[in-house]
Amino acid sequence: MLKLATWNVNSIRIRLGLLERLEKEEALDVLCLQEVKAKEEDFPFDEIKRLGFDNIALYGMAGYNGVAILSKLPLENAQRHDHVGKSDARHISACINDVEIHNIYIPAGGDVPDINENPSFLHKLNFVDEMADFFADESNRKILICGDFNIAPSKNDVWSHKALLQTVSHTPIEVEKLQNFFAKGKFVDAVRHIYNEPQKIYSWWSYRNPNWQTNDKGRRLDHIWVSKNMTDAVDDIKIRKDFRAMERPSDHAPVIITLKL
Repeated sequence: MLKLATWNVNSIRIRLGLLERLEKEEALDVLCLQEVKAKEEDFPFDEIKRLGFDNIALYGMAGYNGVAILSKLPLENAQRHDHVGKSDARHISACINDVEIHNIYIPAGGDVPDINENPSFLHKLNFVDEMADFFADESNRKILICGDFNIAPSKNDVWSHKALLQTVSHTPIEVEKLQNFFAKGKFVDAVRHIYNEPQKIYSWWSYRNPNWQTNDKGRRLDHIWVSKNMTDAVDDIKIRKDFRAMERPSDHAPVIITLKL
């Protein structure tokens, strides 16, 4: 069995207490983090290793972005990947036995869904296009992709499909690009493999919404995909919504997969 979580922590140094709690409650083997917001010399290696994660693959960046794979199991062939001509710490990969793990933080894309008015939105769309080409492979590799994709693709991945059609993260062009990425890689959406449509599922609730627990205006921005040859290994999925309600929380909840490997 392999138990892996993906979580946008929105600054690892602020969330160390929550990381410790998550590890104690879930007994994770692997933890993929996004938005660690720390360069190499500021990353809390000692604190993380005290939690049992002796193997760390980090692509850090001062103040922004940053991705890390924390593992209790040996990591092999750790690689940092750059896309769309930017070295902005959004993609790191490593292997555990015969499984490639890719931890990805897709750009948020700003607030205006217009490529002419908003260069950040164009960057996001180009990034997803490049991801589609990067993973378009006919080989039989075992691949797990996880992270904050900043796109909620299904109408059941948002609190209101109609209300959010012009909101960055759920616009038709973003959904189309993500679906192309998904199709080119021939992936399986592990979360939806367990929680079928039309069940509503969210992993993110805005800091700007003080009544998020009662109105539940969420979006599913955090994803775990697996190659088709790993479909039968998907045993369980859990979204720890309770972590969004804890003291000094991230606006994202951890998403946890258990694999029979």
